[in-house]
Amino acid sequence: MKLQTATRLGLYAVLELARDPARTLSSADLAESFGVSTHSLAKVLRTLSAAGLVQGGRGASGGYRFTGNRRRITLMDIVALFEPAPGSRAAEPGEETEIGAALQRVLTEIDEIAEATLRSVSLETMLRRPT
Repeated sequence: MKLQTATRLGLYAVLELARDPARTLSSADLAESFGVSTHSLAKVLRTLSAAGLVQGGRGASGGYRFTGNRRRITLMDIVALFEPAPGSRAAEPGEETEIGAALQRVLTEIDEIAEATLRSVSLETMLRRPT
């Protein structure tokens, strides 16, 4: 399973903010820590905010803070905000052949295993792991 850049940024942002839910970080601080522009991160933060995972504030004390439940939210909950739903992607050239169909079954199984793993790991679990 290859994750889009926005998905990875969403995971990074949620995990960073969830480390200390009382802390507020600016989008500039987050972008700098991930090595991306604030513009690249803005859409990701809007998506996370619309999903109720983070809350943004404006002004001198503005920034983003985590508002979700670290124990209940899984990595897959975040991935699902940015990645296409399983089965909704367009067919690729060669998939209609016998070999292509056989390969696609294996790749689908790999994706299902990856998805199951992402569903089994909560933010709490990730944040307890040694760095």
